[in-house]
Amino acid sequence: MPEKEIVFGEKEAGKPYKSRYGAYVVLPNEKNEVILVQAPNGAYFLPGGEIEPNESKEEAIQRELIEELGFEGEIAEYLGEAVEYFYSRHRDTFYHHPGYFYLMTQWKKVCEPTEETNQLSWHTPEEAIQRLKRGSHKWAVEQWLAK
Repeated sequence: MPEKEIVFGEKEAGKPYKSRYGAYVVLPNEKNEVILVQAPNGAYFLPGGEIEPNESKEEAIQRELIEELGFEGEIAEYLGEAVEYFYSRHRDTFYHHPGYFYLMTQWKKVCEPTEETNQLSWHTPEEAIQRLKRGSHKWAVEQWLAK
């Protein structure tokens, strides 16, 4: 029996949705806190982002980790896929956003982040679930906790 698709948000009828594929990581430290990226608008997300053309999910994660955290790391486990439907006021666009979520337990800081506009902070899993903007990101933390 195929797995049920995990979906967050409502797809509004008649709206032009743009597909935007993303790859993200739950990245815990030795205290079992997870790092979150806070965008300039105040919203919290898991590290990761859009998969660029001709880029694998794993390559997208490695690129995004340098951009957002200044980290390199190894993917430990696949947590799953969840789809999110949302409207971005910032981009005035409706998005269909399949996200692929991974656990990363081996990582190290190798440089300063190349994106300088984000704030980084560590949170307990419960705090992270409270703060994360996207339902799919909250779901990924829950998937990690359930393991």
